[in-house]
Amino acid sequence: MTHSDKRYDSEQATLDQVFTCLSNPTRRRILTTLAERNPRNQAEFEAPDFNPEDKELESFKTELYHKDLPRLSEAGFINWDRDTDTVTRGPNFEEIRPLIELMNNHQDELPDDWP
Repeated sequence: MTHSDKRYDSEQATLDQVFTCLSNPTRRRILTTLAERNPRNQAEFEAPDFNPEDKELESFKTELYHKDLPRLSEAGFINWDRDTDTVTRGPNFEEIRPLIELMNNHQDELPDDWP
């Protein structure tokens, strides 16, 4: 079953949704990773690179699966299929891609915690 109950398939993402999703380092890493390659196995996002705040692993996984992936899915930036354990670009991903690419191209000018 895909986690998409509240996904905004037919609507554009709002600017608030974009900045809310980009305000979290784990969500930024998920989006930049999907910009590079699609699809991804959800277990890839459990790697230490996605846990920049070095949270305890179980706490990190809880936030990943109950907060970060659902928030990105609800905004339509990802499709998260729990049955196949895959994460793919969502219907609104192309709306956020230019901003992700711009930030990646200028990461030397951004704070150290980008992505």
